Amino acid sequence: QKKGLGRARSRKTPLYSARDATMVKVTTPAQALKGVLSKAQTAPKKASKTPSFYPGEDVKFPLKRAEQASRSNPTKLRASVTPGTVLVLLAGHFKGKRVIFLKQLASGLLLVCGPYGVNGVPVKRVNQCYVIATSQKVDVSKVDAKKFDDAYFKKPTKDRSKKSEEDFFQGEAEKKELPAQYIADNKALDAALSPIIDKIPHLKGYMATKFTLRSGDKPHEMKF
Repeated sequence: QKKGLGRARSRKTPLYSARDATMVKVTTPAQALKGVLSKAQTAPKKASKTPSFYPGEDVKFPLKRAEQASRSNPTKLRASVTPGTVLVLLAGHFKGKRVIFLKQLASGLLLVCGPYGVNGVPVKRVNQCYVIATSQKVDVSKVDAKKFDDAYFKKPTKDRSKKSEEDFFQGEAEKKELPAQYIADNKALDAALSPIIDKIPHLKGYMATKFTLRSGDKPHEMKF
């Protein structure tokens, strides 16, 4: 043994490599906690080693689309929301307006209507997270809403082609007009819902009034 190289390893201490070590297997929780294993047992080998190379960028993988998620796990409708229930919108352009719930679409969104002739809310889709269900209900069993689905509200694809300089300095874009079919469908719903609303006293004024909170109002004590 040369000086300065540290202590020499004792000859009595055997040297084992990873291959020579006896593998043992844990069968009881007590053995796993103490780390004491019997010689007759074998431990399971690791499925795979830790990779030594990682990609520089995140690996892309297909996302689960909303349509696929709604099919596998459809949105559960709240017990307080039933066809004909009067709802209060809490967000969006028509927040505070009262609407009538017609049906739930395949995407889980709610199909509602003002109707347009009463409070200016056309037929549209809303998320049930952004509505308050009231105790007021109307009979919508005779209202035909079969034609309204998620594809009905799908917007046309935009033209994303590059514009030339002439198109850029052309001026303001033309105002978009609503499809004639959409306007006709809203008129049909108005004709079907207006007689139902007129039969209930004071309901038309209630639907036309916007929901607001004033100083001193306690929403948690209100009965909607």
